[in-house]
Amino acid sequence: MDIPTASIERWQRFRANRNKALAARHGWLTLTSFQWLEEAPSAVELAPGLWSTNGTTASLTAVPADGLTLVETGEPVDGTVTAALADEESLMWVQFGGPDGDQVVVELAMRAGRYAIRTRDSGSPVLTGFDGVPTYDYNPDWEVTGRFEPYPGPVDVPIGTANPLVDGIHRSVGEVVFRLPGSPHEFRLQAEEEKLGALTVTFHDETNGDTTDDWRKLSTPRPRPDGSVVLDFNRAINYPSAFTPYGTCPMPVKNNSLDIRVEAGEKLPYPPGS
Repeated sequence: MDIPTASIERWQRFRANRNKALAARHGWLTLTSFQWLEEAPSAVELAPGLWSTNGTTASLTAVPADGLTLVETGEPVDGTVTAALADEESLMWVQFGGPDGDQVVVELAMRAGRYAIRTRDSGSPVLTGFDGVPTYDYNPDWEVTGRFEPYPGPVDVPIGTANPLVDGIHRSVGEVVFRLPGSPHEFRLQAEEEKLGALTVTFHDETNGDTTDDWRKLSTPRPRPDGSVVLDFNRAINYPSAFTPYGTCPMPVKNNSLDIRVEAGEKLPYPPGS
């Protein structure tokens, strides 16, 4: 197959930027725990201090010897500090450890109406051993043009997430309609709207659990004025839950399944059984 050099170079730039983002110092590859907060001040795994919540706010009590400082200001935690979040919000709250006191960041999160913390350790072997996500080779046949059919208004669809204790909502704004190589019929995937009118589709396909994670997502540019939209499955990527058991990533809505093997985009980060 004679593939234009410019197309390959664009894809290679996309891959380089994607791997660079994943390798961020306290990014998704550094998660080492997910823990719900309880009402009584309690110790947690992998972080000092006593942690609690009254349902409305989260509280942390620590002494200077714990070595905790606020991420935003660098101020030591001496006594009790509190924070309040809305559902689905997160806050990189405090940090500790390492020669500069910031090896581990503790993220406060509100999920399913409950407060939790996640530890993000820049010394995690998942990060330090990362050398890029395996992918299928670039294939221009997996870049297709479809059309976007918007709904009259957004529709909130209940979904599951990577954490069985956390339910999610998919705000569907319409359907992306397209055909793929090797399939005789059209597909319709519900889409969410992102910044500047771009769309995201979260989908299953027949490679899931074999060469790819249980589901993936694809972002598309804003639909053109005529409703046409480009879907480049070479740019299908994993959710963070493919790399860590501590994610709360959204699953696809019920009908966002493709009954063919989409042999494009990112593969499983780790071979089965590794």
